[in-house]
Amino acid sequence: MAAATSIPREVDAVFGAYPSTLRTKLLRLRKIILDTADKMDAGPVTETLKWGQPAYLAKGASTIRIDAVKDEPGRYAMYFICHTDLIAMFREHYPDLDYGGNRAIFFNARDKIPENALRHCVSLALKYKRKA
Repeated sequence: MAAATSIPREVDAVFGAYPSTLRTKLLRLRKIILDTADKMDAGPVTETLKWGQPAYLAKGASTIRIDAVKDEPGRYAMYFICHTDLIAMFREHYPDLDYGGNRAIFFNARDKIPENALRHCVSLALKYKRKA
């Protein structure tokens, strides 16, 4: 998939600044987002920076951002718009994920990424504004 291989220069610079362990994990989250969008035909995904964080936007979607967790070495997160009910929806399906209020799913670099759960969460965010 072309979108998954071509990182905009400014986003690539942010990925390059992460410690290698976190960079690997965050690039995996990026791939999960882009692959999920591709599989569900969510249309083109724009990869950019929002608040200095890699962000993924598509028509009819709620923005998804990824980043290292500030002041918590070895932790990273997938962020969602806090005034949506996305995290509440995720909690219904995946109560064991590590949530941060109504805006994030947190991860530890030493742990395996829960890819199946994340693909579902990402798909819900990608179709969020299309829901009836």
